[in-house]
Amino acid sequence: MFARLLGLDVGMKTVGIAVSDLLGVTAQPVETIKVDTENGELGFSRLEELIKEYKPAKIILGLPKHMNGDEGIRAEASRDYGSKVNETFGIIVDYQDERLTTAQAEKVLIAGGVHRKDRKKSIDKLAAVLILQSYLDSHQY
Repeated sequence: MFARLLGLDVGMKTVGIAVSDLLGVTAQPVETIKVDTENGELGFSRLEELIKEYKPAKIILGLPKHMNGDEGIRAEASRDYGSKVNETFGIIVDYQDERLTTAQAEKVLIAGGVHRKDRKKSIDKLAAVLILQSYLDSHQY
């Protein structure tokens, strides 16, 4: 592959960011960006810095689906965010089903002995790692 991918877990208040290695095998956490999507603050200034730093070939955005596979309001909001990322930065945006990634991230942090107040700081970027890793695993050649 020899190109990095960025993974995003987009919420109404934060966006978790993860990055792949150059071979597209593993995902690592980067950071969590504070956003206010209801008021149009999408965190694009920081995202632009990360795009310049990592030079991703593609951005993988978590798509929150209902357990039955249907897409609801949050999925629509994620697709809207992805469209704005594509329009603003000219980078291909692909989507990865993110059902249960936040719950899975919470379990990983609890199992690791991370205290509740500290879990809030890490959960979104860990969810981004899980989204990106799932995408990488399903797109191996």
